[in-house]
Amino acid sequence: MKKVLSISVGSSGRDHTTQCEFLGQQVELSRQGMNGDLKKAIEMYKFYDGKVDAFGVGGLEFYLGVGNRRYQFREVQQIRKAVKISKIGDGNGVKGLLVQRALDALESHLNTEGKTLRGMKAMKTNAVDRYVMAEALVNAGCETTFCDFMFSLGLPIPIRSLAGVRLVAALLLPIITKMPFKWFYPLGSAQDKPPEPKWTKYYQQADILAGDFVSIRAHMPDDLTGKIVLTNTTTAKNVEELRQRNLHMLVTTTPRFEGRSFGTNVMEATLLALMDKPQSETTPADFLDLIERIPLTPNIEVLN
Repeated sequence: MKKVLSISVGSSGRDHTTQCEFLGQQVELSRQGMNGDLKKAIEMYKFYDGKVDAFGVGGLEFYLGVGNRRYQFREVQQIRKAVKISKIGDGNGVKGLLVQRALDALESHLNTEGKTLRGMKAMKTNAVDRYVMAEALVNAGCETTFCDFMFSLGLPIPIRSLAGVRLVAALLLPIITKMPFKWFYPLGSAQDKPPEPKWTKYYQQADILAGDFVSIRAHMPDDLTGKIVLTNTTTAKNVEELRQRNLHMLVTTTPRFEGRSFGTNVMEATLLALMDKPQSETTPADFLDLIERIPLTPNIEVLN
């Protein structure tokens, strides 16, 4: 059996382990949260290195890709140095592929309701950490507001264009990526706090709430009637929270296994584990081939 282990600096309250079959191979998928303790996470990577086929890097990323530029997180490079044997993925290798498939599936579903993505208003919580999703929303014809200043810095400044996102990235990310990751993104128990409604105007104006679910959830209002959430990892508890807020539709870029959708880092690690070639030789075409043959399909749930 192939073993895939996602070691996350996020909350252990989101842990999950399951077994799946992909292309005739049994794969154990496991996510273990370190509650914000990067040192403990690195110790876990060292302990399991060579004992699992592939690691997922949960709650962190090696770099942020914005446009044609990559901004490396200095602190996270400690993980690369810790892993010598097992393959490892942070999700960057498959994000763009999975989000495009999710938007294509959403467009097809909306068409059955007599709707289309073109002209819909979207709120993207942070564009610099999922630029491929931001770009895909714009390419789909959505009128998108990028809320990086709000969700990362607490400043009420919306960004209205991808060019603006790239400019902000060029100005701020060379500095931010040298700071502790927890300054940029909530870790550990901070992910479990009840939502504290904020930036409500931007939630209300949007038809689609897109981005990392921890960020979307952090400030979501009590009423999400008629809205669509486009995101990644959600637990059964998260789905119930959204149902109670009268959300219309939940779209995750990854499939749901036993009530939970895993992050793109887990999906990338799974694909790496299934490949019979060294990680250094893998290409985007290899990922796409496996995604289509399995297939790894987005999950669309109409909640209300």
